[in-house]
Amino acid sequence: MTLEAASSLIDKGFKVLPYINADPALAKRLEDIGCATVMPLASPIGSGNGIKNEESIKIIIDQSKIPVIVDAGIAVPSDASKMLEIGADAVLVNTAIAQALKPNIMAKAFKLGVEAGRNSFLAGRIDSKPIASPSSPEINLIDA
Repeated sequence: MTLEAASSLIDKGFKVLPYINADPALAKRLEDIGCATVMPLASPIGSGNGIKNEESIKIIIDQSKIPVIVDAGIAVPSDASKMLEIGADAVLVNTAIAQALKPNIMAKAFKLGVEAGRNSFLAGRIDSKPIASPSSPEINLIDA
């Protein structure tokens, strides 16, 4: 149903920004028909349950040539940061801020979280290894 509705709206000249479950196949099909972005949910809207399907969201991000905006269910700044760290273009946060005990402070915390997440993505994380690997220098050490 989402695909058909999006296609109809695109045919009528609308820019479509579909809110979808974290379904990589659907996200790709929506991109292929001309959606301006895809907006996979982290968890049910307003639930505050955080990120429930990170691997599927990562697949959507990796295969997409259009912006990916993660929406819904984001509960804390670290959720938003994680989505930016794995390459999301943006997050949309409402309830986590609006229903916080101190919304102004929570909004500032989210600002810091998304900045940290985006900078982490741009900096490039180290490769994950199955075993320990020392990174301290072994030459030119200071004699004590």
